[in-house]
Amino acid sequence: MSTAVAGSGTTTTAEAPAPEHVSHHSHRDVSGGWLRPAVFGAMDGLVSNLALLTGMAGGDVSSRTMVVTGLAGLAAGAFSMAAGEYTSVASQRELVEAELAVERIELDRNPEDELRELASLYVARGVDPELAHEVARQMSADPEQALEIHAREELGVDPTDLPSPLVAAVSSFASFALGALLPVLPYLLGATALWPAVLLAMAGLFACGAAVARVTARSWWFSGVRQLVLGGAAAAITFGIGAVIGTAVG
Repeated sequence: MSTAVAGSGTTTTAEAPAPEHVSHHSHRDVSGGWLRPAVFGAMDGLVSNLALLTGMAGGDVSSRTMVVTGLAGLAAGAFSMAAGEYTSVASQRELVEAELAVERIELDRNPEDELRELASLYVARGVDPELAHEVARQMSADPEQALEIHAREELGVDPTDLPSPLVAAVSSFASFALGALLPVLPYLLGATALWPAVLLAMAGLFACGAAVARVTARSWWFSGVRQLVLGGAAAAITFGIGAVIGTAVG
């Protein structure tokens, strides 16, 4: 926009402020198949192996036994988590794909009924009936787009962004193994007492909770303390159980 400066005979150009709607914001990836198994795997690895080792320590076993127990717990837990995640995500995906196949057949056999069904969904959300029918008609012109819209509206899923069983399994395996390694690491480095393993595991629990807060936008200290308390409670309880059992067996 050009404006003349009085008494100067010159013209300057003033930049108009950018319209407010030009500014955009971005969202975090909330639909990917990696976050939940990765977070769950890391926490589970830390808590379960820490609890396993504290339970063994309560029974007053040797450092060599602690190492073997910790590594066995790491391997067993990581494979179990990976297999469970793969099976659960694959089953969920297969169910969604079966429902999508049913919806695809209905769109092919009864397009008018599906169009009216979609229009009624828009009407239920407050759209004028005539406008709702016209929008549904235009959006149903492309069969693949129609399938995607019906999947979103009726099933609550995006058929183009289904979770991957392999991604879930690999994320779960790697994160569990990393979390489970922390409590046993001091013993691998020559420690003979329990407290270094507990301190390292507690630090890992707090760090994991704080890191998750970066993704979920929760307070980092609240998330970290929450994981610390839960993991500490599990370790304390299993230590007590191990001590009781060790005394009874001994």
